[in-house]
Amino acid sequence: MENNITTISREELEELREAFGKIDIDNSGYVSDYELQDLFKEASLPLPGYKVREIVEKIILVTDSNKDGKINFEEFVSIIQELKSKDVSKSFRKSINKKQGITAIGGTSAISSEGTQHSYSEEEKVAFVNWINKALQDDPDCKHLLPMNPSDASLFKSLADGILLCKMINFSQPDTIDERAINKKKLTPFTISENLNLALNSASAIGCTVVNIGSQDLQEGKPHLVLGLLWQIIKVGLFADIEISRNEALIALLNEGEELDQLMKLSPEDLLLRWVNYHLANAGWQKISNFSQDIKDSRAYYHLLNQIAPKGDDHEQLPIKIDFTGFHDKNDLRRAEYMLQQADKLGCRQFVTPADVVAGNPKLNLAFVANLFNTYPGLHKPDNSSYDLNLLEGESKEERTFRNWMNSLGVSPYVNHLYSDLSDALIIFQLYDMTRVPVDWSHVNKPPYSLLGGNMKKIENCNYAVELGKTKAKFSLVGIAGHDLNEGNPTLTLALVWQLMRRYTLNVLSDLGEGEKVNDEIIIRWVNQTLANANKKTSITSFKDKSISTSLPVLDLIDAIASKAVRPEMVKREDLSYQDKLNNAKYAISVARKIGARIYALPDDLVEVKPKMVMTVFACLMGRGLNRIK
Repeated sequence: MENNITTISREELEELREAFGKIDIDNSGYVSDYELQDLFKEASLPLPGYKVREIVEKIILVTDSNKDGKINFEEFVSIIQELKSKDVSKSFRKSINKKQGITAIGGTSAISSEGTQHSYSEEEKVAFVNWINKALQDDPDCKHLLPMNPSDASLFKSLADGILLCKMINFSQPDTIDERAINKKKLTPFTISENLNLALNSASAIGCTVVNIGSQDLQEGKPHLVLGLLWQIIKVGLFADIEISRNEALIALLNEGEELDQLMKLSPEDLLLRWVNYHLANAGWQKISNFSQDIKDSRAYYHLLNQIAPKGDDHEQLPIKIDFTGFHDKNDLRRAEYMLQQADKLGCRQFVTPADVVAGNPKLNLAFVANLFNTYPGLHKPDNSSYDLNLLEGESKEERTFRNWMNSLGVSPYVNHLYSDLSDALIIFQLYDMTRVPVDWSHVNKPPYSLLGGNMKKIENCNYAVELGKTKAKFSLVGIAGHDLNEGNPTLTLALVWQLMRRYTLNVLSDLGEGEKVNDEIIIRWVNQTLANANKKTSITSFKDKSISTSLPVLDLIDAIASKAVRPEMVKREDLSYQDKLNNAKYAISVARKIGARIYALPDDLVEVKPKMVMTVFACLMGRGLNRIK
C-alpha cells in the first residue's frame, strides 16, 4: 500500500463500525470477502461490480493475513483507507445513515492514534430488556433481577451472575440446561463464574458464536459483547419454528411451479420475508424486499396485521379488528405509533419503537416480524397431499449437533440447513482452516455464482474439498466424490463432517499434551486412570460400553476433575429407569459445561451410547482435566 494513506477520524471509524455491524449480522466480528460487495453497496460506493471484485481480490491478498476469506474490522478499515486514498470513497461517510442512539463506551483500538471506542445500540438494549422482562416475569429465580429498567444500564449488571443468561437459553431452546446445575443461592465469585461458563458453553451448544467472549467479559457487563450474545440467544428462540419440518403450514408459501425442496432451503429470514409478502399479496399491497427501507412507512405492517389478526372464524379466538385510522397520517413517526398500537392488540408490541420502524433498523424489525409469525402465522396447510412427506422429517439430532458446532465456531454464512448450505463447500473450507488443514484459497470459487455454470463452480469446490480431506487431512473418504457433497448426500456428507469435528476435538487435546497425537485408546486410558486415582468404582472399556448409558462414569469423572461440582443427591445410582438415565445424562452434560467443558453432545447420546458423541464428551472432559494440571 502507498505511504500517503488517508487517516480516518474517530467519527468516521464509528460510522464504519456501524456499516460493518449491519453486514456482520451474527456479531461474529468478521464478514466474508464476498460480503464486502454488500458492504460497499450499503455505503453507496459509486463503483461497478467488476471494479469492486478487482479491489476485493487485490486487497484480500494484502490484508486477509490468514487467507481464510474472512475480514475483521481492522482489515476492513485498512481497505477503506486504501479506497479513500484513491478518492473512490468520498461519498462513503455521507452514505452511512447514522442511527439514533448509538452509545459510546470505553475501550480503544490500535487502528487510530486517536483510539476508537466500542459502541452499542441503545435501541437494541431497550428491546432486549423488554423481551427478557416479559419472557421471565413469572420465574421465581429471577425475582431479584426483574423487571429491569430499559432506560439505564441495569441489563449489564443483571446478567453478571449468569442466572438470567441460563434462563434465556432455556427460554429460547427448552431443556438445554438442567436447572439443577444452575447456582442460585449464596452466590460467590466462583459459583457466579460457574454459571457464566454454563451459559457460554450451552449457548455454544445451541449454535451461538462465542469465540471471543469469556465469563469475565459477561461479569464486567461489556455492553457490545453482552448484546451480541443476547441477540444470538433470542434469535435462536424466535427462529425455532420458522422451519417447514416444524410448521407444515409454511408449505402455503410455495410459489407456482416451485418444488418443496427449494422452499426448504430458504433461511428463516427468507421464509419470513416470503411470509410477509404472501399476506401482502392477499391484501393487494406491493411486496417488500427487506426489513429496513421497505417497512419505514409502516403501511406494509398495517396490511400484515390486518391479514393475520383473528377473524373469529374458528370459534376458539375472538376476532381482533385492526383500525386503519392512523394509516393515512402524514407523519411517519405517528403512523408507526398507531401501527404499534394495533400490534399491541395482538400482544405483539415487541422489539421495535416507532423510531426503530422509521429508521428501518433491520435487526429489530426482523425480530418484530418473527414474533408476529410465531404468535399469529395466519397460514393453513394446503389440502394437496402430493408433497414428498419424507422431506418434512426435519433434521436429526445428530445433524443439529453438527450444525450447532459449525455455527458456534463462527463460520460464515450461518448454517441453517446442513446439506444445502454445505453444497458449495465454503463452510467445509473454513472448518479445514480451523482444524489446521491448509486450504489454498486461490483454488476456491466464491459467490456470487452465475446462473449459467454456477453449479459447476460449486462442484469444483466440492471436488477440492474431498481432495484436501484425502491428501492433506488423511481422512477416510472412501467412495465420496465432490458431487456427493454438492447434492447433499446425508451419509457421505456426515462422514466428512464427523471427521472434521473429531479432528477439531483431538487438536485441542494435542495442544494441551504438548503436541502428542491423541487417539481413542489414549482417551480411554486417561479416563480410567483418572477414575481409579479418585477411588471411583466406574470405568469404561470403550465408547460403546453399556455402562455409559447411566452417565455414572461421566459424573464420576467430572467429580474427579472438579470436586464438589456434582451434587450426589442429584444423581441416581441404582435401579435406573429410562427417565432416571435421561435425568443423569442431562445433569452430567450441564455440570460438564459448568466446569468449562464445551460439550455439543445431547443427553440422548449418552443414554443411547452413541460412540461418536460419547467420544467427544470424554475428550472434552480430558481437555478440561489436562487444563487443570497445566
